[in-house]
Amino acid sequence: VQLVESGGGLVQTGGSLRLSCVASGTFSDLKDMGWYRQAPGKWRESVATITTGHITNYADSVKGRFTISRDDVKSTVWLQMNGLKPEDTAVYYCYARAIGSASLKDPMEDWWGQGTLVTVSS
Repeated sequence: VQLVESGGGLVQTGGSLRLSCVASGTFSDLKDMGWYRQAPGKWRESVATITTGHITNYADSVKGRFTISRDDVKSTVWLQMNGLKPEDTAVYYCYARAIGSASLKDPMEDWWGQGTLVTVSS
């Protein structure tokens, strides 16, 4: 499974960005998808996740500002980020849980993208 993110960049405080992540390769039974982030000197943290039933969960720090969505036909997850703050600066990683083959007998695994940098200037 390959997860390819796009949409990061430099934005001023209060600005917006939309991150995209497309899953490709051989996989099956795609389950939860989401976004994590890691700022310099900090642990990786969950930002937002979405289930196959489109149930969403957000970190308290982004509630009301970020929106996660997905399209299972396109195997894509998005993160719309509004009202960005300098503390949102981090590398953002796409996450997906799926079977990494065409066989439903194989185990579920966690998959990660390479990360995309979001920088919010003050």
